[in-house]
Amino acid sequence: MQLNIVLLNFVYAIIGGAITLIFMFIGFRFLDRLTPFSTSDELAKDNRAVGAVVCGIFIGIGIAIGLVIGMGLN
Repeated sequence: MQLNIVLLNFVYAIIGGAITLIFMFIGFRFLDRLTPFSTSDELAKDNRAVGAVVCGIFIGIGIAIGLVIGMGLN
């Protein structure tokens, strides 16, 4: 019985990680379309301000999706 619960939680974690990565990609593309410059080019030029914004977006999306997945496991 316990092994089934552990395996089910592991599957939820894998699916949740994949969903989080998809939403991070969508968030990055949304930022890239929202700004008048190319975010990828600015990151390649070592623009730390753009890097901080992208980092904030990734952290925010990761926390939000992680909370949703965590609440779903309870």
